[in-house]
Amino acid sequence: MKQKNFKIKSNYFIFIPLLLLFFLFSCTKDSAPPELGDFPTEVGKIFTYKCATSGCHNAASYQGAADLNLSSFADLFKGSSNGSPVIPYRSDFSSLCYFINTYDEYGPKNTPTMPLNASPLSNAEVKTIKDWIDNGAPDINGYVMWSENPNRKKYYVLNQGCDVVTVFDAKTQLPMRYITVGNDPTTAESPHMIKFSPDGQYWYVVFVGNNILQKYRASDDAFIGEVNLGAFQNWNTITISNDSKRAYCVSWQTNSRLAIINLQTMQLKNNVGGFTNAHGIALNNSNDTIYMTAQTGNYIYKVDTALNTINEIRLDGSLTSVSTSSLDPHEIQFSPDGSKYFVTCQTTNQVRVMSTVGDNLLQVINTGEYPQEMVKSSNKNKLYVTCVEDPNTNPKIHGSVTVIDMSSYVANNYKVGYQPHGIGLDEANGYVIVANRNIISNGPTPHHTGVCGRNGFVNYFNINTMQLLSKKTEVASDPYSVAVRP
Repeated sequence: MKQKNFKIKSNYFIFIPLLLLFFLFSCTKDSAPPELGDFPTEVGKIFTYKCATSGCHNAASYQGAADLNLSSFADLFKGSSNGSPVIPYRSDFSSLCYFINTYDEYGPKNTPTMPLNASPLSNAEVKTIKDWIDNGAPDINGYVMWSENPNRKKYYVLNQGCDVVTVFDAKTQLPMRYITVGNDPTTAESPHMIKFSPDGQYWYVVFVGNNILQKYRASDDAFIGEVNLGAFQNWNTITISNDSKRAYCVSWQTNSRLAIINLQTMQLKNNVGGFTNAHGIALNNSNDTIYMTAQTGNYIYKVDTALNTINEIRLDGSLTSVSTSSLDPHEIQFSPDGSKYFVTCQTTNQVRVMSTVGDNLLQVINTGEYPQEMVKSSNKNKLYVTCVEDPNTNPKIHGSVTVIDMSSYVANNYKVGYQPHGIGLDEANGYVIVANRNIISNGPTPHHTGVCGRNGFVNYFNINTMQLLSKKTEVASDPYSVAVRP
């Protein structure tokens, strides 16, 4: 009996090492499941085996490959040196697609073709990537980047050359969405200005090539509605009342129009004429008076919101309004306390300061060449002015931002970008955001060519030091206007 038990135990102890040896050699022969970086399986296979490889877009090498790391979903959405190579839901604005594509049916093809020095992706592989992006570019669990927070701090850059708006995540300064605007896909509608309602709930767009005002919800950037502004086009500017209930839009033409809209019902209340070359628009702090620039001449319009009277305010102290080129006022911005207003004069390279009471000239401030848009910081009591045509010894820099102290009128000029036009402030994160049109070939060569042609870019200043940051984000054609979500 004892001998029988001993044999059983002996066989048992012999069997266990043999079993372990079997599993050891089995694991050695079979490679471990691949790490697919939290991408959906088919997408992950392409990125892992053909993109995130040694010497290219993996963790060890990505800094030499446009700072684009494709090792994981999280790494991809850290962006690249040019911005966001993948825009959820928009393969047409995802530059990654341009460089992997060699097929006519899938849109733009850029060089060098990726994977570099290897066989191009197959038609099926390119389609897999594009379809994944058009479905939101989710991770393996279905999460779409930047989808979890409806109160996210964002800013918006309107692309006049492409009929889209680029939506940025303010924390990372990365483009997170592209929103198509307008209602006629067969023609260029040229969106000209984007504006947030003061309550931060909605953003609005007016168009040069259409006669509509469109409304979008800020939480998810969904289209809410539109209103026809009348038979006229070339709508350039918009201002919104403090209670977010009314909008005032200007059509810039020889016989200019002013449209007043109820934003709650999206109904046109008035469309009136009687203006010449009106362009910029602002409301005084009490919201009972409208100010509009006459962009060719020496004066601005002052109109009560009941539309009872139209007055002309001459900015040069003369007794006569002229409609030939002189000061050529472009935009208007009120001081935080509303006691004065600032007017960019694009031909004389000045900002003129006027008193609200009496409309008297207080100060003439020199700026960079061709001052255009303005944005104010109430916290810093400063005004930031884009100057589109300021020359520079560096041929790839053309333009500047003039920063004005709104009390002392001291002004400083800072070179930036190429044809800077739109400007916004993200004071929470400490940035001055500058949209550079870059519409002429003398400017910096874009990293890629997309569906709309020559790209522009966005630059950033540190708002506290006005140091120009090295980071530059490439966006779709002609970035023209900037709006920051309150």
